Amino acid sequence: MLPKTTLDFLQKLQENNNREWFAENKKTFDDEQKKVKVFFNKVGESLGKSDGIERIQIFRIYRDVRFSKNKTPYKNHFSAGFTRTKPMLRGGYYLHIEPGASFVGGGFWEPNKDDLLRIRKEIALDATELRTIINQPTFKKYFETLEGEELKTAPRDFEKTHPNIDLIRKKQFLVVRKFTDKEVLDSNFEEEILNSFKAMRPFFNYMSDVLTTNLNGESIY
Repeated sequence: MLPKTTLDFLQKLQENNNREWFAENKKTFDDEQKKVKVFFNKVGESLGKSDGIERIQIFRIYRDVRFSKNKTPYKNHFSAGFTRTKPMLRGGYYLHIEPGASFVGGGFWEPNKDDLLRIRKEIALDATELRTIINQPTFKKYFETLEGEELKTAPRDFEKTHPNIDLIRKKQFLVVRKFTDKEVLDSNFEEEILNSFKAMRPFFNYMSDVLTTNLNGESIY
């Protein structure tokens, strides 16, 4: 389980996000980062027992400020991504630890143009299976709804009056579950993360089927 010192450090970093403070507290950062890496890798190892995971990426705390209006040098969170084994398994899991704003998420953040068009065409053809998945009690329990940025109107070559236009307009297909600090520090936090990831699986598997076949359902691999 994650110790309270991890959240305490991140809270202090949020209040003192400058290079001088960070340099003075570098040893504390190193200690907390080691604990978090152990936790993230343990989550990844457990996840790999039930799903094909090809990569665990633990993100650096240093921010790239070159093209950002926010010039603070450090992120005030620890995070990791877990990528499914391509090309047959699509979708990625994400874990974010931040005081007052921790969450797990997953889905399709920036699908490329071809993948996005393929998904939209499938939804336009028949969205029954996708709607069944996102309306299942387990999905609703963990995520409530399918999130993500969307167009204000229909994308090109799709009818504005299409009955599935609410899904066709989406540019991202994401699910998110938030956690309180108390839940993050609870002994069953890892189990709840894994339960959340498991609840994403039907959605991921649906998208994997779509993105590895053509509109006739024939494999493209």
